[in-house]
Amino acid sequence: MSFSTLSNATRASVISVAIAVIGFAALSFIGNAIAAPIAFAIGAIITGITIKLTTPSSSSSAAVETTTLYVGNLPYRANETSVRTLFAEHGQVLSVRLMKDKHTGKRRGFGFVEMPEADAKEAIQSLNDVEYQQRTLKVREANERTLHPTE
Repeated sequence: MSFSTLSNATRASVISVAIAVIGFAALSFIGNAIAAPIAFAIGAIITGITIKLTTPSSSSSAAVETTTLYVGNLPYRANETSVRTLFAEHGQVLSVRLMKDKHTGKRRGFGFVEMPEADAKEAIQSLNDVEYQQRTLKVREANERTLHPTE
């Protein structure tokens, strides 16, 4: 196994140990008067190397892809909590938005649920054309027209 095949955390540990051994050997030959400042400098070097090598790269912290689902034919009495509970049985629910009439404030019978992509596919397969509170749900991926309904 070569040094280049080690993970960043392992490389940082190897470098830290190597610098500590070199520092100990150097301090053994130097008088006590300047040992403390040298030990401080060596500690700063070790800490700096460790922090630099263990910082995660931007490519490894990819965001989870999400899908927004259109949920149609919802019962008018359904609220965000009940819809969240229904969809949570099929995966992680990131958000729920139920549309209301802007003049009356009453629910319009449809909404949107945002989920991770894999969970959204499972929810579509499991909940489309399923009866919920005496209504047959219509669940599919939302498109631009349904995401921004007019009126």
